[in-house]
Amino acid sequence: MEDKFVVNIGRQLGSGGREIGEKLALRLGIDYYDKELINLASEESGLGREFFERADEQASSQGIMGSIFGSRFPFANPGTLPFNCLSNDALFKVQSDVIRKLAEEKSCLFVGRCADYILRDHPRAVNIFIAADKEDRAARLCRLHGISPNAAEEMMERADKRRSTYYNYYSYNTWGAAATYHLCINSSTLGIDETAAFIERFVRKRLGL
Repeated sequence: MEDKFVVNIGRQLGSGGREIGEKLALRLGIDYYDKELINLASEESGLGREFFERADEQASSQGIMGSIFGSRFPFANPGTLPFNCLSNDALFKVQSDVIRKLAEEKSCLFVGRCADYILRDHPRAVNIFIAADKEDRAARLCRLHGISPNAAEEMMERADKRRSTYYNYYSYNTWGAAATYHLCINSSTLGIDETAAFIERFVRKRLGL
């Protein structure tokens, strides 16, 4: 693992974090993972991707079921597993295994899903948080989804609450807090392309690439 490295990106909805992550992965010549993790977790576990889509970046809401599920279930025969045993905690464990496996095999970039916490013992990890001005975030969502500014603000509030709850629940850290990451950056200042270039320079400097 000595020469392999990972970049983990947390992001506010509408900050351009996904696009920046894609561009950054290309600039660094490494593989990019975001929604792709859902397919991989589905293949790894033998469970339908709909389970992982439903739980994607959602903290556990099943109380005792999550605490009962103390270790990864051996999904040898997923068809026999009762649906109510598939807590978000259980699905998080499967996805965490996939993230660790990928990080052991190669250098890669992960967006969201507590990857920075899951890979907290990785010797060559760089953790980034991307934010943006509220007006820019709303404008971006309006453009991408064809919605009103009010709808965009509601979407941002829901997503920020969901992501922070998920991250804080599973990582015991604070989503978006500067002390949690190696670099926090506002993409409104430089724009998408220049933000990706800036982060690339930071990653190369920190890892001595």
